[in-house]
Amino acid sequence: MQPPPYGGPHASEPVAPAPVPEVPNSVRLSGVTKTYPNGKAALIDVDLVIPSGDFVFLVGPSGAGKSTLIKLLVRDEKASEGSVEVAGFDLGRMRRKEVPLLRRRIGIVFQDFRLLPRKTVYENVAFALEVTGTPRSLVEPSVERALALVGLTEQSRQRPDELSGGEMQRTAIARAMVHDPRLIIADEPTGNLDPLISWEIIQLLLRINEMGTTVMMATHDAEVVTALRRRVVALEDGRIVRDEVGGYHREY
Repeated sequence: MQPPPYGGPHASEPVAPAPVPEVPNSVRLSGVTKTYPNGKAALIDVDLVIPSGDFVFLVGPSGAGKSTLIKLLVRDEKASEGSVEVAGFDLGRMRRKEVPLLRRRIGIVFQDFRLLPRKTVYENVAFALEVTGTPRSLVEPSVERALALVGLTEQSRQRPDELSGGEMQRTAIARAMVHDPRLIIADEPTGNLDPLISWEIIQLLLRINEMGTTVMMATHDAEVVTALRRRVVALEDGRIVRDEVGGYHREY
């Protein structure tokens, strides 16, 4: 009698692969409507899924609902109807005291930078950790890593009024990344920058996305969107009218 194959008498039987842990979507909106007290519906029956690791442009004219959508994602506002899930959190069921936990998993980058003028680059980035009670022993390595990522190690002791517009936005991106978030929301991050610096910021966001972080970028910059050929979610009058890979405008 032949000996059993290596591994025992059942080794020749097919072995089921170990289950792959499910990675939650970064964003899921189902039937979301947001109506303000004055009766204005800013979002109407919005369904949107952004898988982890995706890069998405959010486009549309002023008043289309982009800002309201972002406010829902960071829990500045609550949906009037429907469900909003971000980074594994159900925002409709979230208690107020849990909101800081959500915001540690989301990095926000604004058009106007929103840096603290009396703090250095290092201090602006560190402040994002300090206000969440991060142990002091973890602050310095986290800040240094974030500054290295955006190329601002040498500018760490400068204040915002000593920086160029591009450097200020890089500081804002470092601050957004210092928590190692799952999702970066960039709200018109190139709106105050000249075209050359804008492309540098876009390349930085693309590199962050390649590292595994989901990126949602709201923008009016048609040239950038069309050149990059990424997923485009277009809003008009509070509704998603297009969700496809392509340029800023629909292509026929």
